[in-house]
Order: sequence, then structure tokens, then C-alpha cells
Amino acid sequence: MVAPRRVIALPSDARQRQRLLEISRSRTEPTGRVERARIILAYLDDPSAYAVARAIGVTQQTVTRCLERAAELGVIEALDDRPRAGRDPVMTAEAKTWLVALACRKAKELGYPHELWTTRLLAAHARQHGPTAGHPSLAKLAQGTVCKILAEHEVKPHKVRYYLEKRDPEFEPKMAEILCVYRQVAMLRGQAESGQSQGEDGGGSLAIVSYDEKPGIQAIATTAPDRPPLPGKSPTVMRDREYQRHGTLTLMAGIDLLTGHVHALVKERHRSREFIEFLKLLDAAYPADTAIEIILDNHSAHVSCETTTWLAAQPIGRFTFTFTPTHGSWLNLIEGLFSKLARSLLRHIRVTSKHELKDRLMAFIDDINCEPVVHTWRYKIDRAA
Repeated sequence: MVAPRRVIALPSDARQRQRLLEISRSRTEPTGRVERARIILAYLDDPSAYAVARAIGVTQQTVTRCLERAAELGVIEALDDRPRAGRDPVMTAEAKTWLVALACRKAKELGYPHELWTTRLLAAHARQHGPTAGHPSLAKLAQGTVCKILAEHEVKPHKVRYYLEKRDPEFEPKMAEILCVYRQVAMLRGQAESGQSQGEDGGGSLAIVSYDEKPGIQAIATTAPDRPPLPGKSPTVMRDREYQRHGTLTLMAGIDLLTGHVHALVKERHRSREFIEFLKLLDAAYPADTAIEIILDNHSAHVSCETTTWLAAQPIGRFTFTFTPTHGSWLNLIEGLFSKLARSLLRHIRVTSKHELKDRLMAFIDDINCEPVVHTWRYKIDRAA
């Protein structure tokens, strides 16, 4: 008499079945999980361990063990291997802590010429000095083990991530002063939109200019003609790797925050005399009764004796400087214009001379001034005093 077939009940819902189907079709899951998911899915369709074993290509005992685990733990939990005892860990927790503490020091502090650790150097140092420090388990430390231990503690002593130290003790007050100027710009714009002019209260008008220099713009020439894209053959511009340098130029630019107009000069250097030349450009661009407030950084040319002497000879109130904090040039709106310049005109630019570079820079400024864009600052503007 044939014994009745034993049916193992596997409770599952639609979500679990969908998850099993995804695992069974996965190319990244471990092979064991994929095989067990296929066994469970096949058994849910046809509850016969013998038929499932034939279909999957495993023994009936393998199918039975998998199904019994699924009935005990659940169809998803049964996909993972059971925890095994394994060999006792050779490396102690104290040894790992010592190794991580060692990785947090610089290699040059221990007499090595290296600035930073490499995992190979760290492993060699630990093998040599670990046993004498009371950690004999480090005597045969491998480089791969070092990588695993450092990854567990999220330590990467071979990499450097830069930050910027705040070196201006008055950073917050200076930032608030800049933000107050931007708030004043917003108020003046609101008055202009309502039809009220600046000089209606009896005083002169005000111009607010955001100014900075972009030095080191390279005049680089090609040594062979560029090859244009060819459909189906060369999708990009082809350029010879060699190039010829013709020197550098400096773009001195200021953007009127009320109108969006850009004032610019292109010079080979950016000393005090070039900065004074830019101030003369602004002086000629605005009426004599207009007060010109300039937002700028603390470059030496902006505070030199030559610049101070020239400013002292100007009418009182004609020029007013508002300086950004040290390492706070990101507060200056002109940086947005320079970013656009770098991402558009200067990207992969090649010229035959510095004169051509100057002409193309000024043409870029002229294009902007044809349709000026009024820049607006919004970040932390509500915190301005």
C-alpha cells in the first residue's frame, strides 16, 4: 500500500510571492537564495516534493529540508543560510581597536616618509609592532583584513576630504552687513516697480555694484585644427591633445544689482592701478550725484595706499565699500556671473592670442548687457538685521 503524500503547508501572501518571484529571477542575489526561492515557488504551484526536485534539478531531500525551514521560519526568512558556529575569531577586539587608533594617526608621526597611510604600509607596521604592543593576533595581519577592519569602523586614512577653517572672527557681522545691502536692493527694486524713483526724497540716487576679479584666464591655442563631429563616425569635436600657451588675462567685472548691467575691464594684471581704472569706469558710468556702493572682497589692491589716496580725492560719499568676510566671497553675487562664464564661454575655449581672448570676453559681456538679468540673493536674507 502506497503511503499518502505528505503536504507541507506554506502560508504566504501575494506580497511574499512577488518577492520570491523577484529573487528567483535576480542575477545579483546569492545562488542559494535564488535556488530556495525557486523551490518554494514551484512547491506553492504544485505541492509535490518529488516533482519540484525533478523540475529544479536537486534531490528530494534538499527540497524537503527547504520546505520544512519555510514552514518553521517563513517563506522569506527561510531563504538565508542558518548561522554556523565557524572558527573562533583569531583577532581580538582590543587588537582591532589598536589598529583603528593607529590608522587615525599620520604615518609621518611614526617616522615614515609617507604623509598618509596606505593599507599595505599599515598592515606591515601592525605586523611589526602589534605583538610588542600586546596584540599577538596581529603578527600575521594581511592587507585585506586591514581593509575589512577599517571598513567596519568607517575609517579611510588613505583619503583626504577638504574643509575650510573659519578664520574671520567677525564673519557673522560682516555677513549680516552684506545681507542688509541685498535687502536694501530688494527694497529699492520694490520702489522702482511701484513707480517711485530714488531721488524723490531730495537725496541723490544710489547704485549698488557687486564686484570681483577673475584672474588667470588662460589664452590657450590649438596646435592643429579641430575636427567637427561626423554623423555615424565621430559624434564629438576632435581636438589634438597638444596646445600652446599665450599667457593669462584678468577679468574685472561688477554687476549693477538694480539694473543687471555689467561693467567690465580685461587686463593682464590686477594691481591697484587696474582697480582704480575700474573705479574710474564706474565714475564715468553714473551721474555725479549718484552714490556708488561696491560689494567686494579684501584683496590687497582694494585697500592699498594707492587706492585709498585716489578715493580720498573723490567727492565725499561718491564711493562706499562693503567688504565680504575672509573666505566669504561666495556671498558676492558676481560669483554667479563668473560661474556662468566658466560653464559657457570658457569651457574648452581655444584662442590664437590674448587679444582674441579679450575680444571674446568683452563680446560675452556685451551679449549679457543686451538683455541684462537682475540677480537676486535669497539665501538667509531673512536673517539680516
